[in-house]
Amino acid sequence: QFSAEFKAVNPMQQVPALKIDGITLSQSLAIINYLEETHPNPRLLPQDPKKRAQVRMIADHIVSGIQPLQNLSVLKQMGEKKMEWAQNCIMSGFQALEQILQHTAGRYCVGDEVSMADLCLVPQVANAERFKVDMGPYPTITRINKALLELEAFKISHPSRQPDTPAELRA
Repeated sequence: QFSAEFKAVNPMQQVPALKIDGITLSQSLAIINYLEETHPNPRLLPQDPKKRAQVRMIADHIVSGIQPLQNLSVLKQMGEKKMEWAQNCIMSGFQALEQILQHTAGRYCVGDEVSMADLCLVPQVANAERFKVDMGPYPTITRINKALLELEAFKISHPSRQPDTPAELRA
C-alpha cells in the first residue's frame, strides 16, 4: 500500500481500495454502500429502518471509532508503545460494542441476516487477535465472529487469507 503504484490508486495509501465499474473507491463504507446499491443481492442493509440504522451505527462504531486508532500510520507514531496503544483502542471500542450488540444481535450483529456491520466486525476481530487482545470479556463479539467465519464468503475473504497478507499473519 505504500508503493508509488498504489498511491496512484489511493493517494491516502490506505486499504481497502477497489477498482470497479470504471471508478476507484476507497474507504470501507463507501465500497460497501456502492456494492449494496449496485449489487443488492444479498442485501447488506435490512429493510426495516430501525435495524438499518442499527447496522449503520455498528459499522460506524467499528470503522470510525475503533479501526482508525490502530491504523499502521498511527501505530508507527506510537513507537515501542504501539502494541499497548492498539490493545487499549480495541478494548475500549469492544467494551462499548459488546454492550450495543447485547441489544441488537441475533445470530449476527443485527438479527439473523448478514449485514454491513458484520462485514466490518470480522476484520476488526482479526486485528484484535493480531494485537493479542483477550477476547474473554467480549462473548457476544466472539460468538458473532465465530458464526460469520462459518460462512464461505467470510472464510475466503478473511484478512489472513489475502494474497498480500504478510507471511506471519497468514492463515
